[in-house]
Amino acid sequence: MRQPIEGACAWHGEEMANSKRWIFETSAESLAEIEAALRSCQANSIPWQATTRESFPLPTFSRQLAAVAEELEEGSGMAKLRCLPVARYAPDELRQIVLEPGYAKYAEGSCLARFGDTHVLCTASVEDKVPPFLRNTGKGWITAEYGMLPRSTHTRTEREAARGRQSGRTQEIQRLIGRSLRAVTDLALLGERQIRIDCDVLQADGGTRTAAITGSYVALHLAMKQLLAAGAVARLPLDDAVAAISCGIHGGATVLDLDYAEDSTASADANFVLTGKGGIVEIQATAEAAPFGEAEFAAMLGLARAGIARLLRFQRRALGLD
Repeated sequence: MRQPIEGACAWHGEEMANSKRWIFETSAESLAEIEAALRSCQANSIPWQATTRESFPLPTFSRQLAAVAEELEEGSGMAKLRCLPVARYAPDELRQIVLEPGYAKYAEGSCLARFGDTHVLCTASVEDKVPPFLRNTGKGWITAEYGMLPRSTHTRTEREAARGRQSGRTQEIQRLIGRSLRAVTDLALLGERQIRIDCDVLQADGGTRTAAITGSYVALHLAMKQLLAAGAVARLPLDDAVAAISCGIHGGATVLDLDYAEDSTASADANFVLTGKGGIVEIQATAEAAPFGEAEFAAMLGLARAGIARLLRFQRRALGLD
């Protein structure tokens, strides 16, 4: 005959219903610690995988977590943590953003843009020539190319070069990147030279085009700084900054910076390309299920503006402007 289970891990539902030993209230002090640690990691572009006790200090909350762990391991085996505002850190939060300038050794400008698990290498190459339609006009040009490495996705994707043609999606994205950068560039000041942007997706988890635009601006800025340092231009040929972010409606909530799992199941998704001064360069919005209304679109736009304001700060920090 089996021996009866005894000790703290043995309990009846009625007993637990009347007990508070397994319920833990998160204090205001602990919430302030969490908020401060989160903002510090975001400000220093520390990805969640690289967080440590030192970079994410929680001196008060860690004691409570130790009590939670003890209840789970040595006590009832059950714990409920109350008053932790999970919703605050979900729909309106960017994924972990890292913009690493100067990533490529030989390009005049480069940036590795990490939006969560989406990683895009962006380079800017300066050419002392322009397309035929701009010859003898005194104006320059910015063009872009975009591609995905075969194993940037869950299963291997055939190289477009092997197929002999680019997909419609690829052509659309690279044109979008070029338009976005030209929107904030003084092409006359650039002179008769072309800057070619190359965006290579190393790893895709949603939002590759928005990461490409945001990282490409950093690469372009760095390339133009080289032109300025060489005396090739009178001043930096940039009128503004530009960044991009995705928004969508997922599970009935408006969500910022969708990853692949969210994007593939969203009832609506949109990409917003906005300038530092708040100008709209382009908006791509699609209802994947039922049509969405103006109020829902306004909510996505508002979320996008807040997200891009943060991306602009990441760009300035990557460029050493903050």
